[in-house]
Amino acid sequence: MINPLKVAVIGVGHMGRNHARIYHELDGCKLVAIVDKDLDRAREISAKFGGQVFSRFADVTTTVEAATVAVPTVYHAEVAIPLLDRGIAVLVEKPLAPDAVSARQLVDAAAKNGCLLQVGHSERFNPVVQAMLRMQVAPRFIETHRISPFTFRSADIGVVFDMMIHDIDIVLHLVRQRECTIDAVGVAVLGPNEDVANARIHFAGGAVANLTASRLALKTERKIRVFCPTAYLSMDYQKKSGVALKLADNLDLIRMAKERNFDDLSQMAGLDFGSMVKIEPLVVDDVEPLRAEIESFLDAVRTGRSSGVSAEEGYAAVELAERITTAVRNQDWGRSLAHATQT
Repeated sequence: MINPLKVAVIGVGHMGRNHARIYHELDGCKLVAIVDKDLDRAREISAKFGGQVFSRFADVTTTVEAATVAVPTVYHAEVAIPLLDRGIAVLVEKPLAPDAVSARQLVDAAAKNGCLLQVGHSERFNPVVQAMLRMQVAPRFIETHRISPFTFRSADIGVVFDMMIHDIDIVLHLVRQRECTIDAVGVAVLGPNEDVANARIHFAGGAVANLTASRLALKTERKIRVFCPTAYLSMDYQKKSGVALKLADNLDLIRMAKERNFDDLSQMAGLDFGSMVKIEPLVVDDVEPLRAEIESFLDAVRTGRSSGVSAEEGYAAVELAERITTAVRNQDWGRSLAHATQT
């Protein structure tokens, strides 16, 4: 029998406690340490899921082979780099860092120590995304909406790094390009950081992505639409459902129009579109994205074969998010309003 990996969770707030729960539930690993400066909270999590309690990782004496870092984003580099220096594999909750400079420090530390560093973009493991990836789409336009009420978590960062970062990672993974130009707007309502933002990204290869994120909504919605030369996909992360309309499956509709000598499809207005168009429901597995992410991380620790979000991919998402937040800060609302009143 394979010896269980000895794991630790550092920071057991909302996300950290879920990491502790999953480590406790999984075979092949043993939760040996819970680290949090709030010892009462650490003891509560330890009582449920096991592990010795510590206020600092420096006080941990038992062997640790892998760790989740789920402290506030601004402390990711401060906490994770010493772990990497000790040869401990690290899964850092998203985003990798609050800025590109800190993110690069983390990437470099992992490379210097030859140590695994993955980033907790759990949406990449959402079965909806996995279903979409299986189709091997070549996007030309991507539209995302990620809105929800304010949760009072991640108040130290804006909505771009808090919520839009998920969609940034997925868009970069689909488009597989980094060179781009950005137009972005946003508004800060609840604090110094933007709470609603929109970014339109033009990639060098021609693909365009339009991303909207808000933590001011009264409902929760997480959707993505992808336009490709051969298909249209509409996916709902929250409902774990999606549909695809493929060109190859609907050639009969185009052929019918030609056979009836229609000048354009508007002449088919009297026909029942719903019964004619072929819509393919995507096969979506019912899995917990965070569990799939942690399983992937542990497998990478054991085998060296990683299917998770790499440190470089985490850096790319942070770098693009930083460019978006800079564009939001540089927007000139005053000049826009003045121009509107003049016209």
